[in-house]
Amino acid sequence: MQTEALARLIANFRKLPAVGQKTAARYAYGILDMSDEEVSEFVDAITDAKKTIHFCKQCGNYTDLEVCEHCQTADKSILCIVKEPRDILAFEKMGGYHGLYHVLGGTLDFQKGITAETLRIKELLLRLDGVKEVIIALDADIGGEMTSVYLSQLLKPLNIAVTRLAHGIPMGSEIEYADEMTLSRALADRKPL
Repeated sequence: MQTEALARLIANFRKLPAVGQKTAARYAYGILDMSDEEVSEFVDAITDAKKTIHFCKQCGNYTDLEVCEHCQTADKSILCIVKEPRDILAFEKMGGYHGLYHVLGGTLDFQKGITAETLRIKELLLRLDGVKEVIIALDADIGGEMTSVYLSQLLKPLNIAVTRLAHGIPMGSEIEYADEMTLSRALADRKPL
């Protein structure tokens, strides 16, 4: 039987994304197995991160500076639009992209009340001076598709090249297992050899 304090700790770990009951319990027991010094260090790291990390004034990524280091050093002629700050991490792990980022803070979803006014689109428009290409790197779902179409219609009249990440069959997968939408997108995004 769990104590109230342990149940509360597990419940709080469950608030984290993709953490179910078993994982939350493992995390809670992991905390209990730490020394007092390790627990204090863990708590300090969480508190310090929460106090010092905020959104970059320009791109919307997480930073502890007013304007993040990437915005200060990136190629200002290309800008990649992403949904959330965590999407930037995927590009950074890949390497090879040296342009600016812009975090929208979501995608259009009228059922949830997420409109163009609630996204960081005004901030995007203020950052386009000197930008020659905008890459739309949003999820291939309904919200991502609606937002991509909206953004491309908004940006094309500004004489800026608007591109979108190609979608299709992932490396190592078999065509027979691809869903219709993925296969259709792969066919539409085909490239000459």
